[in-house]
Amino acid sequence: MRSVEELLEGYRRFRRGTYAEQAALYRELGEGQSPSFMMIACADSRADPSDIFNAAPGQLFVVRNVANLVPPYQPDGGLHGVSAALEYAVNVLKVEHVVVMGHGGCGGVAASLAGEGTPEIGEFVTPWVRLLKDARDRVVDSGSVNPQFALELEGIESSLQNLMSFPFVKRAVEAGELELHGAWFAIKHGELHWRNAKTGRFEVIQP
Repeated sequence: MRSVEELLEGYRRFRRGTYAEQAALYRELGEGQSPSFMMIACADSRADPSDIFNAAPGQLFVVRNVANLVPPYQPDGGLHGVSAALEYAVNVLKVEHVVVMGHGGCGGVAASLAGEGTPEIGEFVTPWVRLLKDARDRVVDSGSVNPQFALELEGIESSLQNLMSFPFVKRAVEAGELELHGAWFAIKHGELHWRNAKTGRFEVIQP
């Protein structure tokens, strides 16, 4: 087992380096935030949006969960973490862009493809990745030669559709105050694929 001291030493390096170099920025951020971008990304340790987009503190409002999923609008009194963050980002922070970013080798997508009842899928993962059921069925029915990759992209499309089921998101989009985007990051190659809003195709962003 690795020691938590590894994290604490990382904090010390942060205080001596990044924080010291940007102390004025951190003091400013201590008074409030006004990010323009909301990122809905996977909890996977290899796909950190701040690293991928070289973002400064305060630039991204980030929500991370298994398989970067957005559930549909469902005001049923339940505990909806993604929905709460989305509501705050759109209605209070007034973000101008929401980006759903998937990534290669997503474990949540693999769990969906494996199906329920497998040892890797627990009591909380099972109902969560069930959000991918319709997308998974489309991928399986298509006979894709790479169902993992295909479902990673289909999952992004599904989340973008679910975003529009939220009345406050739909209203902001139709008013021209908010744009929705899809992205996919290839961990192995460091490539970012951005969804073309006109064609629906994911295109590689040249470094």
